[in-house]
Amino acid sequence: MPIDRVVVNASPLICLFQAGMEGILGLLWSHVEVPEAVWEEILAGPKTDRAAKLLASASWAKKVEANTILPQIAAWDLGPGESEVLTFAFRNPGYRAVIDDAEARRCARTFGIPLLGTGGILVLAKRRGLVGSVSQALDTLKESGLWLSDDIVRMLRSQAGE
Repeated sequence: MPIDRVVVNASPLICLFQAGMEGILGLLWSHVEVPEAVWEEILAGPKTDRAAKLLASASWAKKVEANTILPQIAAWDLGPGESEVLTFAFRNPGYRAVIDDAEARRCARTFGIPLLGTGGILVLAKRRGLVGSVSQALDTLKESGLWLSDDIVRMLRSQAGE
């Protein structure tokens, strides 16, 4: 099933902005939703932070109002951003949650919420000709603060045919 719409958590956004790769999001999808808690978390970052400086002017990012967190998601005691991302994706089945946090990903799988991680974005970007090398893009993201296990890096490189 093609991924047409995404709702994005803070850490993927921050890492992509730090690596200068945030534009990939707007090239991959016409609907990139950023829940209010995520938006506020990013803007509350240091004024020198690239994501804090540029998110509000990113034409592809659409801030969406926070809805009441679903009780079954609230029970997981995730952060406000993760909870809003998962609630939005649960209530809007055409959306995929872009989230890297392990516990939030477990929660999503429990409720059948489709997921994508930052690394998966790079694989899609390569398949659509937006990046030449997932390996190089992963190295850049890792230098910008994204932590990925060696197993995940190998899996992503394999999915990208590298």
